[in-house]
Amino acid sequence: MLPGTLESFWIDSTITTSYPRLAEDVDVDVAVIGGGIAGLCTAWELAASGRSVAVLEADRIVTGVTGYTTAKLSSLHTLTYAKIAKSFGKAAARLYAQSQQSAVERAVALSAELGIDCDLERVPAFTYAESDVGVQQIRDEVDAAHEAGLEASLVTDTGLPFPVAGAIRVENQAQFHPRKYLLGLAEDLTRRGGRIFERTRVVGLDERKPCRVTTEQGHTVVAGDVVVATHYPIFDRALLFARLVPRRELVVAGPISADRDPGGMYITPEENTRSVRTAPYRDGQRLLIVTGEHFTPGTADVTERFERLLAWTADGFPDVEIAYRWATQDNSTTDGVPFVGPLHLGAAHVHVATGFGGWGMSTGIMAGQMLAAAVAGDPVPWAKLYDPRRLHPVREVAPMLKLQAEVARHFVGDRIRSSHVDSVDDIEAGSGAVIRRRGEQCAVYRDENGNVHALSARCTHLGCIVHFNDAERAWECPCHGSRFAPDGSVIQGPANAPLQRKDVDA
Repeated sequence: MLPGTLESFWIDSTITTSYPRLAEDVDVDVAVIGGGIAGLCTAWELAASGRSVAVLEADRIVTGVTGYTTAKLSSLHTLTYAKIAKSFGKAAARLYAQSQQSAVERAVALSAELGIDCDLERVPAFTYAESDVGVQQIRDEVDAAHEAGLEASLVTDTGLPFPVAGAIRVENQAQFHPRKYLLGLAEDLTRRGGRIFERTRVVGLDERKPCRVTTEQGHTVVAGDVVVATHYPIFDRALLFARLVPRRELVVAGPISADRDPGGMYITPEENTRSVRTAPYRDGQRLLIVTGEHFTPGTADVTERFERLLAWTADGFPDVEIAYRWATQDNSTTDGVPFVGPLHLGAAHVHVATGFGGWGMSTGIMAGQMLAAAVAGDPVPWAKLYDPRRLHPVREVAPMLKLQAEVARHFVGDRIRSSHVDSVDDIEAGSGAVIRRRGEQCAVYRDENGNVHALSARCTHLGCIVHFNDAERAWECPCHGSRFAPDGSVIQGPANAPLQRKDVDA
C-alpha cells in the first residue's frame, strides 16, 4: 500500500468553503466560469475595477486543478525561454518574462495589501541538470532568460542534497499556499460585491449580446462578457482540443527539519521530471514537496509511478516519512505558449484561459490581469503573444499531428483492445477494469465492500474509452484528460456530463 494520505496538503490544511448554489437568474457585467486561480484572479481584478461579476464553479472553489498544484510562483518555467526565443523571437521571450514576473509581483503585492496570510516566501528558482548532456540546455536557457530580462545566472552550487552538473538560478521568485491566497482573494471579492456560486455546473452558452450562460439547474446568467476558466475549456468552439495536450504528474510530501530545507524551488526535465520545494509545516518543520513522473491520464500504471517517485525521494532525502500524496494535472499547448484571450475567431465577448503547461500559478494570475484589461478595452502589451487565435503551421503541425494520431490510436484501438479481464468476478475489491457486456464496453469498479459500480466506458466528451487509475481510484480519458469518480460523476473536464450507469451481472 502506498504511504501518506491521498489528499492535497493545500486542501487538507484549509477550511471547506460553503458559497451558495445559484438559485435564480442573475444579471452581471461579467460571468466567470471556473473557480480556480485563473477564474478567481480574473473575477477579483474585474470587481476591483468596479464591474459586477459572478463566479460559477461546478464543485467548490479551489478544489480542482489549483487545489492540487505544487504552487511555485515563478517566471522560470523549466527550459521555456530558449524555446520561445527560437520559435517566436527574442522580443516574444521578453514579453513572456515581463508578463510572468509581473504576476509574481502582483501576488506579493495583493497578499500584503489585503492582509492575506498565505505563507508567501521570496525564494530563488532553479532549473538543474545532473548530466553533462543537460548542461548545454541549461547554458542556453541562462542566456535566453537573461536576455529576456530575468535575473538569471549559471550556478553549480545549490541547496539540494546531491551534486548537479549545472543549474540556472533566477532571483526574486516566490512560493505560497495557493488555497490560503485564493480563499482570501475570494473573501475580498465578495466584499467588493462579487458573487460566488458553488455546485453550479454550466452547461450552455449563447454568445449573442448580451451573453447568456445556462446552468445544470436551468438558471441563466446574463452577462456582457464571459470568461471560460475551467482548465480545459468546457466550450470548445475553437476546437482547442486539437491543440491541447493533457499531462498529469504525481506529488509526494513529508515533513523535514528546517535545517534540511534546500532553500529554493527546483526542477529538472531529467528522469521524467523531478521538482522539489518546501512549505511551512507544523512545529517549526518544513513540508518537503516532490513532484514528477508525468504521464498522459489513462495511460500509466500510476501505483508503479508513485513507487518510483517515492524511491527517488527516499534516495535524496532519507528518512522522510510521507504524509501526503496526490496528483496534479494541466494542459500544454502545441506551440508551448498558453492560450489567454478571445475563445475563437468570431468571439467578441467570450474569453478563455487554458494551456498553462504546468505553470498555472503565475499564468493564472497573469490571465486575471490580462482578461480584466481586455474586458476594459485596454489590452496589455503581451496580449498578442497569448492570443488563442494564433496559429503557426510550421511550429505546430508536427505536434498537432502527433497529438491527433495519439487520440485516434486510443479512440480506435481502445475499442478493440482486451483489458484481460473477462468477468466482473475477476475484479478485486478497490479495483476497476473495462469489460465487455453484450457487445458494449463497461467501466466496472468494485468497492472495498464488494459492491459493483458499472458505467459506460465511453467518455462523455468525445467518446474515447476511459481507463482505471488504480492509485487514485478514478476513471480517466487518455484522449483529452477528463476524469470521473467511481460513481461516474465528473472530477475533471472537458467532459461536462457523468458516465452513464449500466447494469452488469456481478
